[in-house]
Amino acid sequence: MPNAAARLVLPLLALVPIGFLGLFFAWPVVSIVGIGLGGSGAADVLASGETWRLVAFTLGQAAAATLVAVLAGMPLAYVMARCELPGVGLVRTLILVPFVLPTVVVGLAFRALLPDGGVLSIVLANAFFNVAVVARTVGGLWAHTDRRAEEAARALGASRWRAFTSVVLPAIAPAIGSAAAVVFLFCATSFGVVLMLGGARYRTLETEIYLRTVDLFDLPGAAALSILQVVAVIAVLLIGAFARRRRETALKLRGRLETARRPVGGEWIVVGAALVVVIALLVPIVGLVARSLTTMDGWRALAGTGDSGTLEVSAWDAAWNSIRAATDATILAMLLGVTAAVVLSQLRRGRAVLGETLDLALMLPLGVSAVTVGFGYLVTLGDLPFDLRTSPLLVPFAQALVITPLIVRTVLPVLRAIDERLRQAAGTLGAGPFRVWREVDLALAWRSLIAAAGFGYVVALGEFGATSFLARPDAPTLPVAIARLIARPGELNNEMAYAACVVLMLVTVLAVVLIERLTPAVGEF
Repeated sequence: MPNAAARLVLPLLALVPIGFLGLFFAWPVVSIVGIGLGGSGAADVLASGETWRLVAFTLGQAAAATLVAVLAGMPLAYVMARCELPGVGLVRTLILVPFVLPTVVVGLAFRALLPDGGVLSIVLANAFFNVAVVARTVGGLWAHTDRRAEEAARALGASRWRAFTSVVLPAIAPAIGSAAAVVFLFCATSFGVVLMLGGARYRTLETEIYLRTVDLFDLPGAAALSILQVVAVIAVLLIGAFARRRRETALKLRGRLETARRPVGGEWIVVGAALVVVIALLVPIVGLVARSLTTMDGWRALAGTGDSGTLEVSAWDAAWNSIRAATDATILAMLLGVTAAVVLSQLRRGRAVLGETLDLALMLPLGVSAVTVGFGYLVTLGDLPFDLRTSPLLVPFAQALVITPLIVRTVLPVLRAIDERLRQAAGTLGAGPFRVWREVDLALAWRSLIAAAGFGYVVALGEFGATSFLARPDAPTLPVAIARLIARPGELNNEMAYAACVVLMLVTVLAVVLIERLTPAVGEF
């Protein structure tokens, strides 16, 4: 009977994320796509050459931005994982700020830096957002990989580059693949950046879906584009999963304090590259802060509702709404994400295909248009016994849907890297499944759990896409309030938007610093 009960634990755990995805993602998306395909015009959209040019541009700009983000994030990951230097904690804090900035604000900042706009500004802005994803996801695993194999390769005569490509790179490749997949999905579904920098000339599937849904009310066309977007995302995820599966292997994990040391020789070149990346990331941020301080009118107006009552609440109330919603969303996403990561790490051993399918399903929310999900909520959730469409829980649910894949991608590489023999030894000594997880997995992966929670929290603070469709006018989050201020005419609204953006950055930095003080031995966050 105990063995039978133990076999039921994994299926029961899997039901938690599957049930949430089914109710709050699959049902709304399938419903809105079904409504769209019920009309005429979807076939014409799929056959149009313009549609396929949109697909090509969406995938092309996402691939270019992902490449830039990976190249820029790797030196930062190295410094955060391997270097014992003063200021590393400050670097970890600074690189998170771009990731939580509202997309429309970053769009304005890059338009000020590159007035001509175009593809280059879109690629750089998307990469600017996602450097932190690469640095933290890769750095989280890199900090725990054993240095001795690399040092043995050097002792046998390998150059530093050869030791990196033959020893270190294979070990951290799963984390690089995970980070690249997440960044690609973010860039492929980027909305505010493309809207601000692309104008009428450059459009992606996401902005076209928004245009057809909100401005043209062309649901069949929007549904057809949503299907294309989902198919493209699934194809990319399958390729990424296949690549990760070929490279994943058990590693001897070490604490960061054992692997980090002062750089020597050519390692300072990598440190210098990381410093250049940090300076590049700071340029738009400093520009925003300077812009907010041009006059103090915007700061003084934060206690009000903007020019001609643009907002229904003050910006300070909106900031409190952001903190409250992000807290709820993080708690929910940690429950879902950690449960899913545990299930996926166990499924790999005996049911790899099932595990890859569940992994793919968990990543899909990152690749589906927020417009589709938002309208799907409004169409479907009224059919529940309790109408959630007006509930304050709707925003945390949508944010949890966005950040759960990030938590899975942060925790899963570490869980999969744990040597299976440790679990088997604990089981042989009589420990049950929960005790094995507590004594082995939790003991080795708790730093990644804290990193995932903090990462998810700051992402929820700055989430804009889904929240913009679901937040009530009398309860906006701070990013939604900023977007409304920018969209309305009036110099005071503009000044308030820049001041509110700085407030959002300060709240984010405060959250990161608090987490670092609470977990002084943690290296990743």
